[in-house]
Amino acid sequence: MMMSSCRKKQFIALLTLLVCFSFALYKADEAVAQQTDLFTEPEFVKIERVGAAEFQRRFRNTRWTGQGMQGITEIDRIPSMELRARFQTAFGNPTQTLEDLIFKPGFRLAEAIQYEYWFVIDDEIPMMVLDIDGPFANGLVYAVSVAYIDLMPQIKRALSEKLMKPTVLDEYKDVFFSPERNQWYEISFRNSEFGYRPISVPDRFRNVNLN
Repeated sequence: MMMSSCRKKQFIALLTLLVCFSFALYKADEAVAQQTDLFTEPEFVKIERVGAAEFQRRFRNTRWTGQGMQGITEIDRIPSMELRARFQTAFGNPTQTLEDLIFKPGFRLAEAIQYEYWFVIDDEIPMMVLDIDGPFANGLVYAVSVAYIDLMPQIKRALSEKLMKPTVLDEYKDVFFSPERNQWYEISFRNSEFGYRPISVPDRFRNVNLN
């Protein structure tokens, strides 16, 4: 039986609609796959000390949050002293340590950190990792942009994998002030041993007005 001209047009229109719908689904799946691939191996670019001011200018309007990083990974169970060595091995020296901050106008010891690593991930996503408790805790504190909060679980897993990969760790030595204990400490990893010890105010800080 011959199909009427009207029904033939309806059939062609329906077929065209189905083809367009299938193509749209394909492109959506492709976009999801590309995003997944992107964050399988994100590129972490650490900000060096000399690049800190430019990082602050570029992301001066960023709304920072710690949300999105709550999912537990292996690095959340590791003492911060070991994490410091793992960051040193994977990324080199921190972006900032207490020694970089202490000479800045308005700095207060109550705001003391041990170190900070700043990153730009895949050329656009800012992230800061901070140790605010020195050797007295596991895990670290994260500051991320609210604009990328949904991507943070994948990024944190990738960071954890990168940090846990080395089997030989680089040495380091930091100073830290604990406001809760009103005490200075030297924290280090040397000769394959982690340790910290109370110290007096370092001589280089004695002429600094420390509130």
